[in-house]
Amino acid sequence: MKHIFQKGMSKRTLLLLHGTGGTEEDLLPLANLLDNKANILSVRGNVLENGMPRFFKRLAEGVFDEEDLIFRTKELNDFISYAEKEYEISRADMTAVGYSNGANIAGSLLFHFEQPFKAAILHQPMVPKRGIRLPKLTGLPVFIGAGTNDPICSPSESEELAKLLQSANANVTLHWADHGHQLTHSEVEAAAQWYKKII
Repeated sequence: MKHIFQKGMSKRTLLLLHGTGGTEEDLLPLANLLDNKANILSVRGNVLENGMPRFFKRLAEGVFDEEDLIFRTKELNDFISYAEKEYEISRADMTAVGYSNGANIAGSLLFHFEQPFKAAILHQPMVPKRGIRLPKLTGLPVFIGAGTNDPICSPSESEELAKLLQSANANVTLHWADHGHQLTHSEVEAAAQWYKKII
């Protein structure tokens, strides 16, 4: 997968996953705010929708192609395993940071793999898949950034995701802000404060 790796000054790694139409460069400024000593592994999605990079296909806005989602989730998981060896990093020290489509693929990793990383920051995520038994995520810290006026991801969707992750014993923080689907500075600041506490 097309990606950027930047070696940091600690064993910690930030896995950056962009939103629809983004690239592996989009969330680099975010990483600096979160942890300027961490390694950075920023990945570009392999799917194109009208020329816009994504991590998996969708049938319509808010309607995922579940077959492709499962395939792409495994693809990303395999890539993380490759990156561990290639760059001498570890999932045990990795925090996934995703926005929108990137948050959804990160959420899908949590739904399909046991302890796929150390922690996750999900900005404007949706429930990746319903009707499945989640793996054990005991104690895994998850920050969910949600907008009370989000036209794509309703408040009830955010609450459902939080409950599903909690049911797998993840340690979930649901942060509400009075905005829509955009990623705001105040939400990034809240995520940074949360990250500093748990790391």
